[in-house]
Amino acid sequence: MNQYHDIDTRLAPHRLCILGGFHPGPDDTAPAGCRTLLMIGPVEPGYWAHVTAQPEFADGKPDPVDRWSRRIIGRLACDLGGKAIFPFGGPPYQPFITWAQRTGRTSASPVSLLVHDTAGLMVSFRGALALKSHIALPAPAASAPCIDCAAPCQTACPVNALTPQGYDTDACHSHLRTKAGSDCLERGCRARRACPLSQSYGRTDAQSAYHMAQFHRGSP
Repeated sequence: MNQYHDIDTRLAPHRLCILGGFHPGPDDTAPAGCRTLLMIGPVEPGYWAHVTAQPEFADGKPDPVDRWSRRIIGRLACDLGGKAIFPFGGPPYQPFITWAQRTGRTSASPVSLLVHDTAGLMVSFRGALALKSHIALPAPAASAPCIDCAAPCQTACPVNALTPQGYDTDACHSHLRTKAGSDCLERGCRARRACPLSQSYGRTDAQSAYHMAQFHRGSP
């Protein structure tokens, strides 16, 4: 078994997987000595049922998903002699969007959000592994996920908050405060759900509702 698949196998019991990787250059702002950077995210279906059964969800402390991510990915990084990096805990924040696009498996969608070749617009990253070894990586797909797609994401948002120009979070939050916005709060962003790849990914409504609540809670 090669190193890439060995790491993927070690992540599998935690319902995590490698969502892409790349070999950093001097302009990628990876940690010193990093020769391979792997992006880590959920495996669906089954991720949310697994995570919510972990100790972090039973201790009453804040940020259970982030704390669980630190424990699991941090431990694996130590075992591999590498470094765990997370998209939370800032500022400053690590350039996860740029790193994701460097893998060749994630790109910008027509609604400006990242789209992944298997997770679609439901892609999320729980962390990254910065490794000192140069490991072979599978070749990414020959074309970006949105090529030849009818792009239903572009017309799915009721308030047109997601466009190629960016994300109008004020419009989104305003919609979520209305009765009509309950669909997005309880089932997740309509634009993300409209993506054909998202629909085959298996993310549960309960997980989307949790993250939408976290997002909306901090709105003015």
